Amino acid sequence: MTDDERRPNETPAEQLDRNWFSLLQELRVVQTGVQILTGLLLTLPFQQRFEDLDHVGRIVYIVAVCSSVLATAALVAPVIMHRLLFRRYALARLVRVAHLLTILGVAMLGISVTAVLALIFGVVLGPVAASTAAGVGALLFVLLWLVLPFSLRRDLSPHAGPHE
Repeated sequence: MTDDERRPNETPAEQLDRNWFSLLQELRVVQTGVQILTGLLLTLPFQQRFEDLDHVGRIVYIVAVCSSVLATAALVAPVIMHRLLFRRYALARLVRVAHLLTILGVAMLGISVTAVLALIFGVVLGPVAASTAAGVGALLFVLLWLVLPFSLRRDLSPHAGPHE
């Protein structure tokens, strides 16, 4: 049985509650970090060394800021959606949409952190190091956030129990 399937003696409402609380716990893990990252990125143009960035560095910065803001918006959206839909009996729809927003938010977080790696390594060590760091960071995110979960998912039996 997958996490999306009902457990024995679990009603559909209980399953939705479990899915919602699980999603909220995952959001708690990333929301604070992405908000701090976004806040720090928003202060960079006001630092003296920002003027030293070349055209490519400024484009990388804009990518980092835009993806971080989008990540923040997507990862916080389920909370406000829940508030606005409270007592509207829309939990099934909320869980589906919040699931998609969480995936979008985490993807944007990966792009933002990759751009920040390029920005930092570019300022400190130069363009070759920036490209290398961004490539390694992007590869790490793809491996850990896509390849690994999809390989685990592929290996799971569609009828596996909750502890298998």
